[in-house]
Amino acid sequence: MEDKQIKIKITEDGNIFAETVGIKGKECLQYIELLEELLDAESIDSKFTQEYYEADIQTIYQNKQILKGE
Repeated sequence: MEDKQIKIKITEDGNIFAETVGIKGKECLQYIELLEELLDAESIDSKFTQEYYEADIQTIYQNKQILKGE
């Protein structure tokens, strides 16, 4: 499983560029919204990465144990 990351670049003139990595689907929008709040900034342009269109597949394993009486 890939770690969730936000790559941030701040230019000398104060522009902020952010890219989400390892965050699939609409979940990335929550991270960008949080980043805007933390930086007191507003997105003026955005593009979806290929990961936006991918589904996040989660596997859940369940162990079941049955004890048999003698």
